[in-house]
Amino acid sequence: MPNPAETERRVEALLFAAAGPLSLDDLARRLPEGSDVDRAVADLQTRYAGRGVELVCVADRWRFQTAADLAFLMTVEREEPRRLSRAAQETLAIIAYHQPVTRAEIEAVRGVQA
Repeated sequence: MPNPAETERRVEALLFAAAGPLSLDDLARRLPEGSDVDRAVADLQTRYAGRGVELVCVADRWRFQTAADLAFLMTVEREEPRRLSRAAQETLAIIAYHQPVTRAEIEAVRGVQA
């Protein structure tokens, strides 16, 4: 029978490196015969409880995930680039070409009131 500490270590490595959550059967297939996967998972869950990363069961599959109270750290705020309207592009082109320019001159070149 394999050493429980080594089984726990192997389960931890498998869960960490897995592309998605793993079931107990998935884990057992990758470990030596007679490994106590249930105990290893339970021990890992206890060890990681209250940490920044926790071992959780979702739909009978196990995975490491960020602790719920720290999820705010994973959000990224980014600004979506806004496209300028055709009128705004025309106005900026006129300003770049004719500067310095007044509003009245811009309106005269564009042929519309801004």
